[in-house]
Amino acid sequence: MSSNATVLADDSRLSRIDRLFFRFESLLNLIGGIAIFLLVLLATTNILGRWLFSLPIDGYIDWVEQAMAFIAFLGIAYTKRLGGHIRMDIVISRLHGRWLWFGELLSVVLMLLVALVLIYGSYLHFWRAYDLGDSSLDINLPTWPAKLVVPFALTVLALRLLLQLWGYTRAIREGGESPVAVPLIESAADVAAKEAESVLDDSGQAR
Repeated sequence: MSSNATVLADDSRLSRIDRLFFRFESLLNLIGGIAIFLLVLLATTNILGRWLFSLPIDGYIDWVEQAMAFIAFLGIAYTKRLGGHIRMDIVISRLHGRWLWFGELLSVVLMLLVALVLIYGSYLHFWRAYDLGDSSLDINLPTWPAKLVVPFALTVLALRLLLQLWGYTRAIREGGESPVAVPLIESAADVAAKEAESVLDDSGQAR
């Protein structure tokens, strides 16, 4: 399943760091959204220019290829914080209390290990492109800025995963059903209720 899960907050140091870091993640997500908007404008201009004046934008494909990294990766940590990634929770949704948080912690550890491997590999890929002066085929657009986005965004994700490790470790130690700074698993009914609430106003009418 995938949805924006509830993330609780309190006055603890963990929660304060979580909220502060979420602002940074939200900024990166906004930049990714702006990249999508600019890409739409670029595509519209390219189509109209080709249709009306037979003047397409030079290097249009090159710009699209570079923009893909910003669109695909800048929002990855933001989505992880909200629990918005698609996940299989057939087993883990049946767990409760410390067993649930232990299962979540184990999955975060595995994700962190994968992220660290990807950071290393993508950084080497960026450095090779930077060192060789790699560029696109059409207009010789440097490729290293887009390739740098990948290890940068994955590093932000790794920091988010470390915060969630802290949150799940605290949840295991203290027990309880409502830890802070981690996305809480919601039932299908809860997800449906939130989705309905997002499209209805206070009077129950569609917005």
